[in-house]
Amino acid sequence: MKLIVGLGNPGIKYKKTRHNIGFMFTDELAEKLNIKFSLVKNLKSNIALTTLNGEKIIIAQPQTFMNLSGEATKLICNYYQISPSDVLVIYDDLDLPVAKVRIRPNGSSGGHKGMQNIIDLLRTNEIKRIRIGISGCDKDQVIDYVLGKFNKEEAIDISITMSKALPMVECFLQESFENFMNRYNG
Repeated sequence: MKLIVGLGNPGIKYKKTRHNIGFMFTDELAEKLNIKFSLVKNLKSNIALTTLNGEKIIIAQPQTFMNLSGEATKLICNYYQISPSDVLVIYDDLDLPVAKVRIRPNGSSGGHKGMQNIIDLLRTNEIKRIRIGISGCDKDQVIDYVLGKFNKEEAIDISITMSKALPMVECFLQESFENFMNRYNG
C-alpha cells in the first residue's frame, strides 16, 4: 500500500493558490482515476482510496493547514500501517521555476514548513517527494506570494504539469525510484 500526500491549505480561500499545488496535483489524480475525496475526521484528511496497477493507494489532502501536515500524515501512516518508505509527498517549491518538477528520494525540507513537519513527526527524512516549482519572490513577500494565485501564463504551465499527475504516479508505482526520477526530473 502506498500513501500519496498532496500538501495545501483547506478551504475555498486557498484553492488554486501557489501553496496548494499538492492539492491541485492530487485533485487532478483523483479526477483522472474517477474517484472522490471524503473527509475522514479522525485522520484529519480528505482521503480517496483506489487500486492502481495492482497496488492499493491512499491519496490524502491533510486538512490541518500546511504547517501541520505531519499530524495528518502520521495519523494515516499509523492507521493503515504504512511505512515512511511507502509515502510520496507533493508540494510547492519556491526555488524552482514555475511548473518545473524535481523528484527526490529523501533529504531536508528545504525550508518548507509542511514538509518539515512531516519529517519531524515521521522521524525520518527518508520520504519520497515531488516538488513543483512556483518560482521565487523577495524574502519579505513570501507569505503573500505563496498564498497568491498563478497569473495566466503560469496557470497554463501548471496545467500542463498537472496533466502528468496520473502518468507520474503510475511510473512511481511501476518503476524503480531512480527510473521515476530520471523520467520526470529536468
